[in-house]
Amino acid sequence: MSIKILRNGLVFDGRNEALIEGGSIVIENDRIREVATGDVSIAGADVIDMGGRFVMPGLLDLHFHVYGISLNMSLIDNMTLPLKVAYAARLLKGTLHRGYTTVRDPAGGEIGLHLAISQGLMEGPRLYYGGKALSQTGGHGDMRPAHHHDSPCGCAANSTFAEVVDGVENVRKFCRNELRKGADHIKLFISGGVASPTDPIWMPQYTNEEILAAVYEASTRRKYVVAHCHTDDGARRCLQTGIRSIDHCTIITEETAQLIAAADGKTYAVPTIAVQEQIMRHGPELGVFGESLEKIKVAHAAAYQSMEYLKRAGARVGMGTDLFEERFHPMQNQEFSFRSDIFTPIELLRSATSINAEIMQKSGMVGSLEPGAYADIIAIDRNPLKDIHVMAQPDEHFSVIMKGGEFVRNRL
Repeated sequence: MSIKILRNGLVFDGRNEALIEGGSIVIENDRIREVATGDVSIAGADVIDMGGRFVMPGLLDLHFHVYGISLNMSLIDNMTLPLKVAYAARLLKGTLHRGYTTVRDPAGGEIGLHLAISQGLMEGPRLYYGGKALSQTGGHGDMRPAHHHDSPCGCAANSTFAEVVDGVENVRKFCRNELRKGADHIKLFISGGVASPTDPIWMPQYTNEEILAAVYEASTRRKYVVAHCHTDDGARRCLQTGIRSIDHCTIITEETAQLIAAADGKTYAVPTIAVQEQIMRHGPELGVFGESLEKIKVAHAAAYQSMEYLKRAGARVGMGTDLFEERFHPMQNQEFSFRSDIFTPIELLRSATSINAEIMQKSGMVGSLEPGAYADIIAIDRNPLKDIHVMAQPDEHFSVIMKGGEFVRNRL
């Protein structure tokens, strides 16, 4: 049995705005045993002095693609699997070293990477995955250009991130198989998107009957559905059909934001601002041209207003980033700064910790400092409640990163 005591920290537990000054966290193996006010003494324990640093739960990113190697989907799809895994290993390691101890991959992540991390073969955050996302023909996950010929077997419509699945019974079968493979959730594309070549962003995708089939199949495993959804109409359909996580939630009205707030913990919004800033600032450099650039302008123009509506309505808002390409992944932590004119620092820290855990149905396991939770902890040399922008500079300011009671970084 290994016991560590992190003493003399300014402790934010992931939920409460009131901090514990001079707090101690007792860690037994990979879990938190106790969070105490003042010092704790246990014979044989390894005691680490936090020096008054801000101590909080490890961060969660609810929209992270392990195979987010490039915005050129064809390039990724034509890579051999070992090459894709090698790229994924670098993305995962970099993410962990930015303080993200848990990520949710809603399209592409699968059991092999999850096992590699959990068995210590690969360095990375806890990986919760949904397998391949589901797209209707001509939907956001169907990356075939309009001039692409139809393959006799339909294989060209399947990719690293998604599979084209049409009709209620086919949706049921596909969901059952992803859940058999250990998927933590199911992902559906229910509106148009930016990167896809043939669907306008305003386009509704999947019928309610198909969506309800996916929601039911997830529920049989006590799991849930994530929706790629930019539109107001799509967000309302999420509320109507029992989708738990509305990812992007980009172009909504104030009335819809109020409905999300009133959903009483059944449906949440998970905006992803970092990817929009990435494409707006670096689109042509990333190979984004033409109609996709026009679509991102529409989404970007509405995204901040939509977050303002969610804030005003009092909705519980999660946090994701959706970034692509390793050189741009440091933008992950800038998500805090991008949102800082709308949300308060405490709201942003909760979004990236306890609220994200709540959305994932993992409250008490990750995203909080409490007995029984994994000892996923970061210590910051400045208080982000006074200056949230320190969250965007993890290399400079994150003195400690711990996952499961083991140090990823210790600069004390």
